[in-house]
Amino acid sequence: MRTVDLIHKKRDGHPLTADEITYLIQGYVSGEIPDYQIAAWAMAVYFQGMTAEETAHLTMAMAASGDQIDLSDIQGVKVDKHSTGGVGDTTTLVLVPLVAAVGVPVAKMSGRGLGHTGGTIDKLESIPGFRVEQSRQSFLDQINRIGAAVISQTGDITPADKKLYALRDVTATVESIPLIASSIMSKKIASGADAMVLDVKTGQGAFMKTLDDAIALAQAMVDIGTEVGRETVAIISDMEQPLGRAIGNALEMREAIETLQGNGPADLLELCLKLGAHMMMLGGRASSEREARAKLEEAIRTGHALAKLKELVDAQGGDPTAIEQTELLPAAPHQLEVKAERSGFVHSMAAEEVGVAAMLLGAGRATKESAIDLAAGILLQKKPGDHVEAGEALAILHYSPSAAKDVDAVARRVQAAYDIRGEQPGKGHLIYAVVTKDGVRKLT
Repeated sequence: MRTVDLIHKKRDGHPLTADEITYLIQGYVSGEIPDYQIAAWAMAVYFQGMTAEETAHLTMAMAASGDQIDLSDIQGVKVDKHSTGGVGDTTTLVLVPLVAAVGVPVAKMSGRGLGHTGGTIDKLESIPGFRVEQSRQSFLDQINRIGAAVISQTGDITPADKKLYALRDVTATVESIPLIASSIMSKKIASGADAMVLDVKTGQGAFMKTLDDAIALAQAMVDIGTEVGRETVAIISDMEQPLGRAIGNALEMREAIETLQGNGPADLLELCLKLGAHMMMLGGRASSEREARAKLEEAIRTGHALAKLKELVDAQGGDPTAIEQTELLPAAPHQLEVKAERSGFVHSMAAEEVGVAAMLLGAGRATKESAIDLAAGILLQKKPGDHVEAGEALAILHYSPSAAKDVDAVARRVQAAYDIRGEQPGKGHLIYAVVTKDGVRKLT
């Protein structure tokens, strides 16, 4: 088998076999196949695409390139949840305790975020004492004992994906749906889940800017899951505006607590109920979305979901009193109101611009080496559809002078992200579609 022949075959639009894809991935990871040949193959994939079967073979080859987590010792169906990312994406912090509270075990391995804010791990570390490092056995024992655990990714999971993504990033081949789908799904499969619910974001603040592209990515990932025997459901959700009102690590942790108390933002709660309902159905804990939703709402109303969060925090060395007394979470020493220059209705806001503003305050990382300020971030006071008077606060910046660069420039950036007009806008959409192995069901 010669690499150049496989590049030629893919360049001409022919599908590669499982053995051929495995040969490419193993050769690339071992260093036997050079960057320039894999770059040529990736460009051929970019233009010619891959079949569902090919994409599944690529996914499994990347999953097999490193450590694979065996979760078979955990009782019940293990359902993982993944989001393609966005601004103010707090869903995991809500869903882990909420879904565990209704009997679905959640074994969550998360990373630290680059970009707007930290990842789930960073957000949980805003709770005093919370530990994200555990041995494999203590991780499994905790899930069997309380139904949930969230730890940082350990070992060497999908080294092929890390290496291939870095190459795609510098060869203009990132925006290939088969390569994006296999990158995401290889990590989920290597992490040991039995089934998966995917939150695929679309809009100005998402990686997939259009609904058609988001649906195509969702279909590709559901096809992969189906091909490799993992039941997979994808929800297409909106990222034209930030989700919820908090952007920043401790701020988002506080908002997740409020949501579990029944006092969170309506959009965050609704999306969590949608995702959680599908996790319950895949986990065999509900036979319909209506039944699942009722159980999730009851878990919030009775306090069981919040109690599960306290149990999770306590099990991982954190201070559970911080869940009731959120003033124990990190708080920024300075706040600055961003005020509206005119009266009217918020028609839209540039979600990505607001996310970048949060990063400039210290809430996120521009590079892997960047320090993060857990207290920094933005609390939105107005979102699309809201009326605002001139001089009224649109958002509040939370910052420390030692971490934030030019706060006045950040404030101007946030102000410019708001589009305020005289007439009231139409109602937007939060969830656009549900994608399963049976097809796409649009909800708008």
